[in-house]
Amino acid sequence: MGSVSYLLQGLAEAATGMNLLCCLGGVVAGMLVGVLPGLGPTAGTALLLPLTFGMEPVQSIVLLSGIYYGAMYGGTITSVLINTPGEAASVITCMDGYPMAKQGRAGQALGVAAIGSFIGGIISLIGLLILGPSLASQALKFGPPEFFCLMLMGLTLVIGLLGKSLVKGLIVAFFGLTLSLIGIDPSVGTVRFAMGNDYLMNGIDFVSIAMGMFGLVEIFSNLEGDLKEKKVLPKIKGLIPPKEEWGTSMAAIMRGSFLGFFIGLIPGTNSIIPAVMSYSIEKKLSKHPERFGHGAIEGVAGPETANNSYCGGAMIPLFTLGIPTSSVMAVLVGAFVMHGLTPGPRLFSEQPLLVWTVIGSMFIGNAILLFLNLPLANVWAKVTLVPNRVLFPIITIVALLGVYGLNNAMFDVQCMIIFGLVGYIMKKADFPLAPLLLTFILGDQMEYTLVQSMTIFRGDATQFLRRPICAVLLAVIVIVLIVSVLSASKRKEVLGTEESEI
Repeated sequence: MGSVSYLLQGLAEAATGMNLLCCLGGVVAGMLVGVLPGLGPTAGTALLLPLTFGMEPVQSIVLLSGIYYGAMYGGTITSVLINTPGEAASVITCMDGYPMAKQGRAGQALGVAAIGSFIGGIISLIGLLILGPSLASQALKFGPPEFFCLMLMGLTLVIGLLGKSLVKGLIVAFFGLTLSLIGIDPSVGTVRFAMGNDYLMNGIDFVSIAMGMFGLVEIFSNLEGDLKEKKVLPKIKGLIPPKEEWGTSMAAIMRGSFLGFFIGLIPGTNSIIPAVMSYSIEKKLSKHPERFGHGAIEGVAGPETANNSYCGGAMIPLFTLGIPTSSVMAVLVGAFVMHGLTPGPRLFSEQPLLVWTVIGSMFIGNAILLFLNLPLANVWAKVTLVPNRVLFPIITIVALLGVYGLNNAMFDVQCMIIFGLVGYIMKKADFPLAPLLLTFILGDQMEYTLVQSMTIFRGDATQFLRRPICAVLLAVIVIVLIVSVLSASKRKEVLGTEESEI
């Protein structure tokens, strides 16, 4: 009953004044981010991060969380109407959503996606309500060695499972870790890697890196396309699917809800994984798999539900362990740090009202998004007609002003542009960007817990292996690295075979 009473208190707090306004503003901004092709949750959250500067911590997290799951909703619209995914997870939606639109069933595709997203979001939040406090209480038993190994495991999962190349992932991770070391050493007080620059005394600003590596990189990448391309929207009518399709749709929605939630608990995953898995499951379970790719409604319902349910699941490692499972979560961690908060098990005990207000705002936000998606689908559809040649300059100007406004320093703007160019080059060279942001965010915490651990162990690193939890986490790290190496060698063999056949 403790969690329920806390949730009711959080809902009451989330429904008051500024908190409710931030929730509404966040989900509307998220919808815009999702609807506009070429951005997505990570870029949108990073670009709008400066808006939270000067806000109360709870309002900041409520706003950014709303942008995150709002963008997951919004990406569906462009996928269905113009076959252009607003964010990566909506790529799967294009496979059956766009064929449905060409058949005159765009309204049904958008309707079942909105309903599935709402149900998936609510189920994942119930899971967060049930599992969050108990995991946080168990995590309070962790000491510095356990937290260091846990963060190391989270980073290893991201590097090993997300990228195509383990070597490239490690290079990017060490680059991010090196950037996190710039500034004053918290243990000794000496200045590191500042190169005589006064601005680097306090390290590089997280917002500059996030907006450069994700915001500007997406804009640079989209500039390669045709900026004068004209978009034509199909008519939207009949948002509710017919009765004969409700059975298959609801079954797909329920499967997608639980699948997305449990995938969200695993560090190193992202919303694309549950969407792809859901689509594969629905196709295998279908009595008519040949319909998939030609307008199967469960091919929209399952993946859309799974990628929205993932959001609630991904919040659990963030709130309970302080481990960001993806680049969007890393941006949220950065927001916590900006406001003097440390996500992790102590957050539930030291800042319970903040945690439960954020969770309560997510329940309210999902209800708002259902309203925004169903009756106003035609309105959001028209937003997609904004030409890129108008949109991208506006986004760039907002990004530049936002970064400059943080410290009123052109140095931050220069850093953002530099990291935007570096990130673009890395993306073209197929280097994963997420490990850099994750290691940069966790670098300070990892250094602090490592120093504490080595002080406890009196310099004997083998003590890590004598602590059961550390030993298990280190074993997982080794397994992930071995699997990554084996899978990489298999890919090379497959590519070599294909080339020899050609």
